Amino acid sequence: MLASTSCRHLLQRRPPASRVVTRHANALRGNQRRTFVSSALQTLSEGFLDLAIAIPYPQSLPPYSGTIILVTVVSRLLFTVPFSIWAKKRQWRAEDVVIPQLQEEKPRLYKQVMDNMHKDRFRGNEDEARMEFEKRLRPTLTGRQKELFAQHHCSPKPTMLIPMVSQLPLFVGTSMLLSRMSQYPTVFDSESFLTLTSLSHSDPTLTLPIVLGLITLANVESSRWFISTEALERERKVAKWTAERRAKGHTVVEPKKILQSSMRLLSVARILIAAMVPGSIQLYWITSATFGLLQTWVLDYWDSRRPRVVRAAELKMENRTPTSPVKFNAPKRQGPRV
Repeated sequence: MLASTSCRHLLQRRPPASRVVTRHANALRGNQRRTFVSSALQTLSEGFLDLAIAIPYPQSLPPYSGTIILVTVVSRLLFTVPFSIWAKKRQWRAEDVVIPQLQEEKPRLYKQVMDNMHKDRFRGNEDEARMEFEKRLRPTLTGRQKELFAQHHCSPKPTMLIPMVSQLPLFVGTSMLLSRMSQYPTVFDSESFLTLTSLSHSDPTLTLPIVLGLITLANVESSRWFISTEALERERKVAKWTAERRAKGHTVVEPKKILQSSMRLLSVARILIAAMVPGSIQLYWITSATFGLLQTWVLDYWDSRRPRVVRAAELKMENRTPTSPVKFNAPKRQGPRV
């Protein structure tokens, strides 16, 4: 049953009644100490009810459910999409500017490390020299990479964290607002939507929480749908390098895989959490997750269609430049002169 709008004409004449219910609810909560947050939530809840009545929805769409969906989409467009586009452009700047420049500078950095080893009069056989070279080269490359990231304003940590952090105030604030509006007495009791018998109660069939978990999981798994050939080749090289490092006994941390595993666990946890919240919050979470999934698809498709003018030069430098010196002509240990 798509919607159970018991009396559309009554809903259209609801502004006075909705205000009465809201004031009655506020009176019941009057014993609680008023704070800035509670006052803000009360103001926003009254504005939400007025907006739901003012918008001329079609007869088949319940006004409060429709307003939850509308407010979610508009708020995501205004407050989260700009940060996602900002982060995507920073990612492109890192891929198209920083990485090629670092590849071009690798021969110079290799020579610099080897010169420093000669200057420090390093003594050892070829294997010892190779290990020492790799030990010194890693911080040199990392330091130069950080300098290039800072120079071109595309450091990875802000690129990954700011879009996620920017969503938290909106997500938490809207969830708190809908939670307050779902407390008895509330006009949400008079409206149902999809499998929800009431917006103030959780879905008795658990359909919406399960759908929420599946959408969250799809957002994680579909990240490879629009992946480019160059990205796949880069992933293969990283996987080969990781396997070689682990074979030598080194510990290699893969943040991307850790994040993907965490998101998979989150998709299961969201089912359990969503099963305990009111239907209005479930509807908001599903709308927000669906918007996030579509946004991911659009940005990934945009990324896959973007021309890569520096890919050929980058791959050429990678093929030409070895990852470590083939042979290090370090002076061998010599015994003391007699």
